[in-house]
Amino acid sequence: MASPELSRKSAPCRLIVVGGHTRSIGKTQLVCDLIAALPQASWLAGKITQYGHGVCATNGHDCDCAPTEHIVALDFESGAPSGTDSARFLRAGAARSFWLRTKQGYLAEGMPALRQALAESTQTDVGCDGLNVIVESNSLLQFVKPSLYVTVLDAVRDDFKDSARHMLDRADVFVLRRGLDDGAVGQPPWLQLPTQLLRQKPSLLQREGEPLPEPLLQLVKRILESPASVLV
Repeated sequence: MASPELSRKSAPCRLIVVGGHTRSIGKTQLVCDLIAALPQASWLAGKITQYGHGVCATNGHDCDCAPTEHIVALDFESGAPSGTDSARFLRAGAARSFWLRTKQGYLAEGMPALRQALAESTQTDVGCDGLNVIVESNSLLQFVKPSLYVTVLDAVRDDFKDSARHMLDRADVFVLRRGLDDGAVGQPPWLQLPTQLLRQKPSLLQREGEPLPEPLLQLVKRILESPASVLV
């Protein structure tokens, strides 16, 4: 059981969550783009990974640990050269960066560690008017309503994570990695999702390597100017 200290909610923050329907579609790069575009935010950046069956949360490898052992690990990134996604966040300009890892289905057990990380970061930023947090995750939305949830979609990628599918209606804006009129795009599998939902949400095109879409940048700027109101 988590200690009372770790279970306590952190101070209010502004929370941007970036998710996507599969791997390798530029979610980490979008987080880096936002950090680099708004370095004055002194971002606390993070990535949440849930490992599948038999993989240890401590080291990300196959392990002989029992199903209820080694279920949560959270590390702050110590240096930008390490090569992890959390190191990329530091190189982009984040003030601090962490990587939260849990076994599949155990994110609830990881939430006290996340709250503690937010509380520690708040204490180190004396006099701030609220922590600015950006996290790469879909499943975090099971536990918190962020200030903004951005979903990255790539029309030619077949895979669609259940965590992304379940949270799709929570997205505030879609970032498309290619236009639907691109020659390589036929009938993308995720168009089997309710088309009305896709039409109702703002969609911005940002092919990988292109600059951050200006409407997304302005939206995040408005959030940073608003009071911190998200409790994790």
